[in-house]
Amino acid sequence: MTSAPAIELRTFTQLDPIRGDLLDVYAEVRAPLLHLPNYAVTAFGERLDRHSAEPGFTAVLAYDGDHPVGYAYGNRIEDGDRYWQRTKPAPDEQYTARPAVALKEIGVRPAWRGTGTARRIHDALLASRDEQYVTLMVNEAAGGGKVHALYRSWGYEGIGYSQPSAASPHLTVMIRSIR
Repeated sequence: MTSAPAIELRTFTQLDPIRGDLLDVYAEVRAPLLHLPNYAVTAFGERLDRHSAEPGFTAVLAYDGDHPVGYAYGNRIEDGDRYWQRTKPAPDEQYTARPAVALKEIGVRPAWRGTGTARRIHDALLASRDEQYVTLMVNEAAGGGKVHALYRSWGYEGIGYSQPSAASPHLTVMIRSIR
């Protein structure tokens, strides 16, 4: 890992001021996959708009000066949420009995990878949350093996699989305690 760059982390609870920055970073982060319908920038924009309207939406963006270099965002999910309904096998009640944070997206531009920026963004997103667990989904088929290993090193464990939409790949559902 190279040394951490001098970046500023900014937290947002409203999408409007950052929507353009999120779309720009997403387009570079997911460039190798943009030809797939689920990864198209328009599909991401639709998910982003829906997620930002859900309870507990929070986003953290990393900036190098005025240049956005990475992001993460998530929101609160509760028992019965479609997130849990699509997870197979059904998650253990210990995870669903109380609200959790669903980390919906995290990404860092290639030039900032390997610098600890993703972990800093992740930790900043969770720092002010009062939920007990955080969950995320990983696409194993699209280079997710390396990402899966990274999340395991951050304390996440796999609990099942999900396919959020017909256009979506099968995803590994992972979870960990926030504290």
